[in-house]
Amino acid sequence: MAQDHGYRVDPSIPVIGYTEMVTNEMCISHSHPRGQLIYATRGVMNVVVGNHIWVVNPLQGLWLPGGVEHQVTFQKDVNYYSVFIDPSFMEGLPENSFSFDIPMFLKQLVFKIISFGVKGNLTPPQHRIISVFLDELALIEPSATFLPTTNHERLQKVVELIMDDIASKNTIDYYAELSFMSSRTLSRLFIKELGMNFSDWRTRLKLLEAIKRLGEKQSIKEIALNLGYENTSAFIYMFKKHLGKTPSNYILEDENENDKLSA
Repeated sequence: MAQDHGYRVDPSIPVIGYTEMVTNEMCISHSHPRGQLIYATRGVMNVVVGNHIWVVNPLQGLWLPGGVEHQVTFQKDVNYYSVFIDPSFMEGLPENSFSFDIPMFLKQLVFKIISFGVKGNLTPPQHRIISVFLDELALIEPSATFLPTTNHERLQKVVELIMDDIASKNTIDYYAELSFMSSRTLSRLFIKELGMNFSDWRTRLKLLEAIKRLGEKQSIKEIALNLGYENTSAFIYMFKKHLGKTPSNYILEDENENDKLSA
């Protein structure tokens, strides 16, 4: 049903809102003419666009311009919300896909738009709300919570090995030897294909996995150990360094947001 809304091109219906509860499902790779904002009040989604993977939790939204091929995996129970924007209303909106920290005001606009239904015949006040929504959407800025991937055959094998054993402490020399290349060559491939060095990429992988596990309500100690950190303090330091807040504050912010939404 959600995909059907994305294919509906009709300027008389500038936006179409949609929501449902989704459990352990995958939306296969597809694209549609309408742009799309994806959000969830509960649960975690993995979204793949080209060579990027985003982990989207209740503190974030994901923006997809029209025509962008993407795949969405819903982890466990997800309260899924989406707004589809007609191509004729895309001017001024971001041209690239990215995740972003979603403001409370934008969330409330999403909920309001979903209440409009999908049949059109919008009232003047509804049109004004849609205009405010599009203005707010034009202001969103990317967050750094994405993981670049690659189609390069030799590097892809290394990436898969690291992702399959995320707690591993193996060095780049170890993976270079497995791939029958020098450490220098592998290091250059990481920078050329992924835009970051080996260490930064693996840290980003652990950060996204931590976000996913926090969304699944795992304990901070359990996450730290499962990601290969020797103690909780080292994990908390990494998390705060990259996201500007501790895992505890991250969880608290998520819970506060949900309390406000349910009030």
